[in-house]
Amino acid sequence: MGVTIYDIAERAGVSIATVSRVFNNSTRVSDATRARVLMVARELEYQPHASAQSLARRRTSLVSAIIPMMANYFFVEVLRGLQDRLAESEFDLLVYSTPTMAEMDGQIERALHRGRAAGLLLASTPLTKNHVEALKRSGQPVVLVDSFHAEFDSVSIDNEQGGYLATRYLVDQGYRRIGMIAAHPTSVPSIQRRVGYEKALLEAGMEVCEDRIVVSSDRAFDGYTEQAGGIGMQALLRRKPRPDAVFVVSDMQALGALQAAGEAGLRVPEDIAVIGFDDIVVSKYVGLSTLRQPMYEMGKLAVEKLLLRIQHPDHPTSHTVFAPRLISRQTTRGSSSISSAPFGDGR
Repeated sequence: MGVTIYDIAERAGVSIATVSRVFNNSTRVSDATRARVLMVARELEYQPHASAQSLARRRTSLVSAIIPMMANYFFVEVLRGLQDRLAESEFDLLVYSTPTMAEMDGQIERALHRGRAAGLLLASTPLTKNHVEALKRSGQPVVLVDSFHAEFDSVSIDNEQGGYLATRYLVDQGYRRIGMIAAHPTSVPSIQRRVGYEKALLEAGMEVCEDRIVVSSDRAFDGYTEQAGGIGMQALLRRKPRPDAVFVVSDMQALGALQAAGEAGLRVPEDIAVIGFDDIVVSKYVGLSTLRQPMYEMGKLAVEKLLLRIQHPDHPTSHTVFAPRLISRQTTRGSSSISSAPFGDGR
């Protein structure tokens, strides 16, 4: 195989996007970098031709994103942020998606082997040792969205704090039999939100009752659906005594839970209170109390980090964690908006 722009990038110590810009006479390259890339190209006897340059442009102008469950409102908003920020750059977006988290391994392998992109955005995927090794071997800059690994840049939400704020708020409103509707047991955000739920109960001197926690068995969308929320609420309403309030780990599930409560003849919040997590668009119109996470902003910031990583491969790894904001509406007794200040840093 002949010399490629990837060989030049490796020898010159720059990104493939930088090599592409040099060969396409972009003004966004310093004179020193341009001279180094051209010198390496001459040393390697690189001979580009029209079709090869075109192919290189197509490859290096792409950013790949692996996003599970794209029908989920959370990922729709994250994707909107990704697209809007990339529209301001020279890069196009190629999206890989799966209906369940169980299929993420195949999509990661597909994205890494189909063709080398300038960078990769990976959403809501806990990284195994094999994932980490594969991502490193690919040489692609990587940014994680809604997940964390010490070796890659990341943007995430403090899920544990969100679960804590939601439950503490219900406790402060006078509720004493607080249930929880979780997602699939393998869902990391759901697990983390449950930790916060239990912490708030214990802090208030209340018992963590397993009989008041319902975990979804639905693998479709990891249980983050209206149907799963409705099934979860029906299960809780059969418990004796039934909860007087429920923390639901996503707004989509909370919508189903509200419907199930209404079908059971219960008034919300007089008979049972409901609080969700996400603050999707529809939540405002149904009066759902919830934890707001900046989904759109997370997507934009992830792209900012990726563009920085593409330009500066040796830049220190950064992790930004947003704090959720508690929004009180009609599905709980309170009527004011309580917020926890967001924080983000390079930790």
